[in-house]
Amino acid sequence: MTERMTGASPHSDHGRVADATRRNWVDRFAPRATRPWLRLSRADRPAGTWLLLIPCWQSLALAIAATGWRIEDLWFFLSMAIGAFLMRGAGCTWNDVTDRNFDGKVERTRSRPIPSGQVTARGALVWMVAQALLAFLILITFNPFAIALGVAALLPVAIYPFMKRVTWWPQVFLGIAFNWGALMGWAVHSHGLAPAPVLLYLAGIAWTLHYDTIYAHQDREDDALIGVRSTARLFGAATGQWLALFAALAVVGAGGAAALALSGPALAVALGGVAAYGAHLAWQLLRLDIDDPDNCLRLFRANRDSGLILLAGFFAAGFV
Repeated sequence: MTERMTGASPHSDHGRVADATRRNWVDRFAPRATRPWLRLSRADRPAGTWLLLIPCWQSLALAIAATGWRIEDLWFFLSMAIGAFLMRGAGCTWNDVTDRNFDGKVERTRSRPIPSGQVTARGALVWMVAQALLAFLILITFNPFAIALGVAALLPVAIYPFMKRVTWWPQVFLGIAFNWGALMGWAVHSHGLAPAPVLLYLAGIAWTLHYDTIYAHQDREDDALIGVRSTARLFGAATGQWLALFAALAVVGAGGAAALALSGPALAVALGGVAAYGAHLAWQLLRLDIDDPDNCLRLFRANRDSGLILLAGFFAAGFV
């Protein structure tokens, strides 16, 4: 993988991607030859890794609160963090390969490694497979049920990039893929599933509809020009009402999952986290300006904090 590894994009500083922060660690500290590949994996934009990882940790924390700690849970927390980084990288690489003919036509994405010429599509595919294989080595340390569940996650990951071409609701398919960890976290701890993680999974899909609709408003005008569909384009001026519905479903679903798994003081602590989670989502709605791309990006990134707030409630419940 040596093709054009050090090429610099004409649209960013020394290849920096447009929506990466200027102080991201990749552009500041990573060896220059590795930067295009790390950018392809979105390592310079870590919000998505958090949004993939947090449902895993939430579900694991809820399972622990329901049944108690086990020594292997420490490995599960760590391995899921590594796995989320790798699989988010592989998924984003696949997304950029499939979208390479669109990304060059959108202001925010034309500086990505493939359209800017830093990496070829063939090299990107090799990089995607390498990341997926490393993630698989982690997956096979889990129990057989969790391994099968993890392999099944490849299907929604594979089809998601194509959904924006055929449906106005591609964010639903992103939610299906990005919240798979809400099933995995419970499965690695409990060797199976239960109604609680399934409800948490559905709540996570609603949460994804909330945050990714905000994200998609950054590209609303470009997407209209090139024919890419999204809930941002579908909802338009009614976005606020739809986001309020998705936020409410996310909060009710998370609270219902806690109620199915816990009781007594542990449930009370978890519901406190749910309430704080709901308050943070409401704060986002109050601050939202769908016509300000910078505002949309900031609020999208703020969903890392939303997820961590809910995680803190579930985690604290495990110590009551």
